[in-house]
Amino acid sequence: MVLILLLFTTGVLLRFAYDPFPGGAYDSIVALQKQLIFGRLVRNIHHWSANFLVVVIFLHLLRVFFSGGFYPPRQLNWLFGLLLFISCLASNFTGYLLPWDQLSYWAVTICTGMLGYIPYAGDALQKVVQGEDNIGASTLRIFYTFHTAIIPALLILLSSLHFWYIRRAGGVVVPRSPDNGPEISEQPVCSGTNLLLKELTASLVVVAFILLFSALFDAPLGDRANPALSPNPAKAPWYFAGLQELLLLFHPVFSILIVPIIACCAMGRLPYLKTGSNLSGIWFRSQRGRKLAVVSLLLALVATPAGILTLELSALSQTAAGGVAIPALLGFIGFAGYYIVLRRWAAADRDEAIQAIFICLLISYIVLTVSGIWFRGPGMALTWPWNVP
Repeated sequence: MVLILLLFTTGVLLRFAYDPFPGGAYDSIVALQKQLIFGRLVRNIHHWSANFLVVVIFLHLLRVFFSGGFYPPRQLNWLFGLLLFISCLASNFTGYLLPWDQLSYWAVTICTGMLGYIPYAGDALQKVVQGEDNIGASTLRIFYTFHTAIIPALLILLSSLHFWYIRRAGGVVVPRSPDNGPEISEQPVCSGTNLLLKELTASLVVVAFILLFSALFDAPLGDRANPALSPNPAKAPWYFAGLQELLLLFHPVFSILIVPIIACCAMGRLPYLKTGSNLSGIWFRSQRGRKLAVVSLLLALVATPAGILTLELSALSQTAAGGVAIPALLGFIGFAGYYIVLRRWAAADRDEAIQAIFICLLISYIVLTVSGIWFRGPGMALTWPWNVP
């Protein structure tokens, strides 16, 4: 919440200096950084708060998942949390274009171009997002409106509902051990001044960290956007780098349409799966669940890089015949086989097996993101990080 408040405050200040038109957007950012007192610092705080917000919400989502905080009566709040995460990504994405430099222009071009791969409706969706055939004045106006008006209102609404449902469910989940005993010593805490002091202290630490980080590291700003000259490599924003990497390895329909739909449906369905016992507050479901979590993590850390190299170097790439079916089929068989092994040979119950599969998918996506950011060079070819421009 502190990061959201920092974004709102610095965003209002940036509106006084920003010119939301292609002819003046880049110049207004340059003038902000060079001519206005603390202008560079304000932009840095806004930029880094937005990026850290993605990380913080993602880590919060993992905490809720692994501590069983999505089970009844908190299932509806899990959905609000997912919508908050999506809104946060949308806020970052729409704000990414506003500097109108080469980095942002071509990153957004790549992301909006992904929509074109959706069968039948892809071109229409791409034109709706861009406002025209190519990224231009209409695109910047649409992104600016969403970034400064619609999405902030949505964040306020969803945050309010999220906090209210936490109170309605009796507060956050209390950690406990698999045998239903307390996992940590339960010490009574005053809900008045003591709690307020802790929250203020945490808030000040966050503000101090962002302020120091923003003073040391500038928000990136490249050359002015040039639609006729694409940088090499042209990459999506870091939080979409995993999808871009997936697009390089699999067929576009599978990467852009099937995977996101399955992921969203699975995450939304998760709290409504019937479970045999109350698992709220138990980290990693059980002692066996903790062991399987470690096994799944190590398995994904080994299998994902191996899969990237295999698909990159073999004839199973998306450009080859059978590029639609073969890699996707192999992936499905692998996860289905792992689920069967978990249930039959590891004696895992359904919740433990689902958690293990989730960890595999999570680590796989993180590895794909790391690969897309640091191991893709000119022409998006695999290379070592020190060769990436």
